Amino acid sequence: MTTTNKRGIILMNLGSPDSTEVKDVRKYLMEFLMDGRVIDYPYIFRLLLVGGIIAPLRAPKSAEAYKSVWTPEGSPLIVLTQQLKAALQQTLPEPVTIAMRYGNPSMQEAYDSILAQIPDLEEVIAIPLYPHYAMSSYETAVEHAKAIHQKGNYPFALSFVKPFYNEAQYIHAMSENIKPYLEQDYDQILFSYHGLPERHMRKADPTKCHCMKVANCCEVASPAHTTCYRHQCWTTTQLVVNELHIPKEKVGFSFQSRLGQEEWLKPYTAKRLEELPKEGVKKLVVVCPAFVSDCLETLEEIAMEGKEEFLHAGGESFTLVPCLNVHPLWVGALHNWMKDWVNGSKSMLL
Repeated sequence: MTTTNKRGIILMNLGSPDSTEVKDVRKYLMEFLMDGRVIDYPYIFRLLLVGGIIAPLRAPKSAEAYKSVWTPEGSPLIVLTQQLKAALQQTLPEPVTIAMRYGNPSMQEAYDSILAQIPDLEEVIAIPLYPHYAMSSYETAVEHAKAIHQKGNYPFALSFVKPFYNEAQYIHAMSENIKPYLEQDYDQILFSYHGLPERHMRKADPTKCHCMKVANCCEVASPAHTTCYRHQCWTTTQLVVNELHIPKEKVGFSFQSRLGQEEWLKPYTAKRLEELPKEGVKKLVVVCPAFVSDCLETLEEIAMEGKEEFLHAGGESFTLVPCLNVHPLWVGALHNWMKDWVNGSKSMLL
């Protein structure tokens, strides 16, 4: 593969606290939840809500949750993103580094790291590691990267890989990652995606008349689907189900990680885990396609809390499919996208 040696790549992920100490978890929650694209309330109300209620109350509990999944090397999400970087770097001549939307390493550190390696850097491509578009994940990562780029007056061009929820190589990697877990006897595979408030769907709808307003809106063609998280999650599920030839009656679909009391995307994963055994689903496989790296939401919320809920409700077996992490086909997909980019293709760029 040819290269000008004047390009660099940044893998962007969500982030984690610097440690499991309550003060570090509180600091992380403040940065995360004060993002106006995560909790999209006016700043003063958001400050009172997050600083006065959510962060102080959640930090001790979240710290315990992080302790249950923390590794000797640190946060699973950070460690796995670093491993993905190392695996991708082995296949590419361009320097690869990582950045977190919240916490460390920061976007500025990532830019400066590549510049230190290539003083006459011409172009950086950032890869938000979010398969699906949401203003609280993909959009905020992109806008934050742009803001840091502009604030630092960096001389290089900046581009982004678009959401890849329906991209063939991602779907194939997802399918092959899941396939071994379907060789066991199972009653259902539940596709559990990170949840969002319903208002985020309506807010992100450029038509203002489709999402959450049209019957079966995810299945009815619309320009709104370009920024519709629920449609994109639904599409990922259908594509994987089709590739693996999973019987429709063995497929479940839900949303996890609800915060607060307002209406979020339904059905809720926690509720489904309690209901499924009563519906005859005793042997469950769960996959979390919204995450490409295992993290608190998969390792603790699903693999620990979710498993306990399901078994307590009468389930007999519970299996969580690991995220793509450093699966060779996932690394290969990223490699191929970057190879296409270097060779002049813009098909995967935003």
